[in-house]
Amino acid sequence: MNPARTIEFLFDFGSPTTYLAHTQLPRIAADTGARVDYVPMLLGGVFKATGNQSPVMVPAKGRWMGGDLARFAQRYGVPFAFNPNFPINTLTLMRGAVGMQMRQPDRFMPYVDAVFRAMWVEPVNMGDPAVVAKTLGAAGFDAEQFMALVGDAEVKAKLIANTEAAVARGVFGAPTCFVGDAMFFGQDRLDFVREAVTAGA
Repeated sequence: MNPARTIEFLFDFGSPTTYLAHTQLPRIAADTGARVDYVPMLLGGVFKATGNQSPVMVPAKGRWMGGDLARFAQRYGVPFAFNPNFPINTLTLMRGAVGMQMRQPDRFMPYVDAVFRAMWVEPVNMGDPAVVAKTLGAAGFDAEQFMALVGDAEVKAKLIANTEAAVARGVFGAPTCFVGDAMFFGQDRLDFVREAVTAGA
């Protein structure tokens, strides 16, 4: 497919703004005929490599961001609840995303939907292995198979490679979208993403 008609969506479940972007990308794809390619990366690794940090680490910014997230969720008409367990270590969850892409691609989007919902709709502590097992079990995933998947050396290596490649392309946070070589950061830049894929038609 034409790169100018593909939206690369670099994501980490730990970002609430990334959840909001995830809820809007299907509509953009349907309206424009573009394809969305989900690219799992580890946001903690990106932050470490770039010297960046979560906006909520700045108290005043964090307070403002809470209201901003609620406003966008209302505008989009999607459910949202800030996770009281934030920040959550997403290493296992992101390895799971990579593993699903590599080993069970037909189950990738159901996995992504289930984890985003658990993180930013229900919301539950997805840093707790017992909660992860319960959440995935309810979504039809086998907990033992999942743990084997996230322990796979090739899966671990692929997540590292995805994260390093993202940093090399200039990524400093999530969500980040690419349309060709053009980079767009933040769920509040999705109008630019829409324009870019429309121009590439």
